[in-house]
Amino acid sequence: MKNLKPKIIAVVGTKKSGKTTTIENLIKELTRRGYKVAAIKHVPEPNFTIDTPGKDTWRYAQAGATTIVSASAKEIATIEKTSLETITLDALLEKCGDNDIIFIEGLKKKIAKKPNIHKIAVTRTMDEALTATETYKPILAFSGAYNTENLNFETPYADSMKDAEKLANIIEEKLLKK
Repeated sequence: MKNLKPKIIAVVGTKKSGKTTTIENLIKELTRRGYKVAAIKHVPEPNFTIDTPGKDTWRYAQAGATTIVSASAKEIATIEKTSLETITLDALLEKCGDNDIIFIEGLKKKIAKKPNIHKIAVTRTMDEALTATETYKPILAFSGAYNTENLNFETPYADSMKDAEKLANIIEEKLLKK
């Protein structure tokens, strides 16, 4: 199931709409099917750090290191001290390495109308669905609490909370089996 380039899917929606759960359910389903999946998550809190103050990696950064690699028995983490404003979306995607699919949550300004990044719009209301059609292009599918089928969109609907398999089928049919 190896693709030459990974397929990039941004999961978009308002706060608390179910974006994280949608990605989580799709990762479970698509990895079950044998795909290698990566995920990029934008953390909007301005002072968030993955590093722990006082730990060695934190101390290295405080001393001036701009890249710190932490290697343990079961994971390797790279911490780069740089601003999100100075990094391109392509540079973030390159960090996802050798995967079939890359999910993105957040980074709305970087992904909104990029034609090579398909979107899954997670919506709770009709207004959110209509706003998504104006804000994001292209939309691969709708998901979430609000069923868009009654709006007669050409775009399919599948609620990932109840039927992640159906949403994964849409991804496979439209993006992965070409």
